[in-house]
Amino acid sequence: MNIQNLHPLFAARSSPPTHDGIVLLSSREIAAMRRAGQLAARLLDFLAPIVRPGISTGALNAAAEQWTEAHGATSAQLGYAPPGHTPFPASICTSINEVVCHGIPDRRRILKDGDIVNIDVTVLLDGYHGDTSRTFLVGNVAAETRRLVDVTRACMLAGIAAALPGGRVGDIGAAIQEHAEAHGFSVVREMVGHGIGRRFHAEPPIPHVGRRGTGSRLRPGMAFTVEPMLNAGRADIAFAPDGWTVLTKDRRPSAQWEHTIVITEVGPEILTLS
Repeated sequence: MNIQNLHPLFAARSSPPTHDGIVLLSSREIAAMRRAGQLAARLLDFLAPIVRPGISTGALNAAAEQWTEAHGATSAQLGYAPPGHTPFPASICTSINEVVCHGIPDRRRILKDGDIVNIDVTVLLDGYHGDTSRTFLVGNVAAETRRLVDVTRACMLAGIAAALPGGRVGDIGAAIQEHAEAHGFSVVREMVGHGIGRRFHAEPPIPHVGRRGTGSRLRPGMAFTVEPMLNAGRADIAFAPDGWTVLTKDRRPSAQWEHTIVITEVGPEILTLS
């Protein structure tokens, strides 16, 4: 999510915000977030065997819509319209190769052998959001691109491991940036994680670069996404004319992984584990 476009869809919340606008979820709300997160993870599990050469991203979107509806949820992405954007026209994001994020599914866009595709889903279940993404390998993917995908996932996990109660948001970005750059990849700076709960996008933003000991303090009850995007080349990005699709400026591959987590008294809990 663009740090400049944090725009909550759902203003209603059971817990009041703190002085810095961060909502600390109650145990009841965390239980509801677990249910939404598990459903989002199950949706990606459902889509995984369908991702193969020859299928269109539009077909993946249709399958996701049917599955989500059958499980009593809706897509928070469909129709999402932050200021300055037209409504997002699909229920999932499908970002292929040089697309960093927010790729729009299309029945004319066919996955090919050697592609990578990030599928980003956000389900809305009983008023709470489950937001997660994975980058899938399509057929025989080049070794260096596979390494990009693996390092991106490891960066996400490193960021989550750094999300300790009493720590700072900057600890998360620093852990991600250090791991990415140690492996020769660049981190996209403009697109960040975000607080989540009854609102789709809320405080605080979670940058994927940073300095340890800086930023908002991490407190039990905080729920947010950790969703680093790593590029094989430069970190620079560009926006497509559709206003949504984000591309690497040098058109080299990009990968992303995302989990929704909540801070507990003993550490981070991943709500979107498969």
